[in-house]
Amino acid sequence: MLTRILAAAMVLALSASPARASFLSGEALDTFADILALVVLFVVPVVVIVLFWIVHVLPEKIAEKRHHPQTAAITTLCLLSLVFGGLLWPIAWLWAYTKPVMHRMAYGTDKHEDFFDEMAEKHREGKLLREEVFHLREELEAMEARGALPPNLRNLKDELARLRLSEAQSRADASNTPPAKAKSDRAA
Repeated sequence: MLTRILAAAMVLALSASPARASFLSGEALDTFADILALVVLFVVPVVVIVLFWIVHVLPEKIAEKRHHPQTAAITTLCLLSLVFGGLLWPIAWLWAYTKPVMHRMAYGTDKHEDFFDEMAEKHREGKLLREEVFHLREELEAMEARGALPPNLRNLKDELARLRLSEAQSRADASNTPPAKAKSDRAA
């Protein structure tokens, strides 16, 4: 029995084909190695640089999306982080996500002026909800209480005040309309 096992092992060992380290051989292996070297030398560094850039611009994009009032400073910190090899990037990331409490205390808002421009555009298009208009009006009044409003924000505040006045007048007119006339108006 032992001799049979040894004989079977010997036959299997002698019939095994030689092992190869690569599926390619000869000229194909050299061509593949040349192509791989070119990819490693030229494509990989470009991809790494682009990914490095994208990651370092993320805090700036986050600050813009959140309407952070210090977006310009965060952008500058991101660019400095690129120069210093990414050492300042975590600070920019944290800064983009923080709520600017001191800015709100000083200026009455924690939003960048672009936020108010966007909200004004939405208001003109009729896409703002009543609660959003109310909140926007409150923020503008708080900013005005802290100091002078820029002209574009003052115009927006005046426009919201006119809207509020016209809504109040339309509600007053609706409540002063006699019930019989109101029903005939609805029927028409």
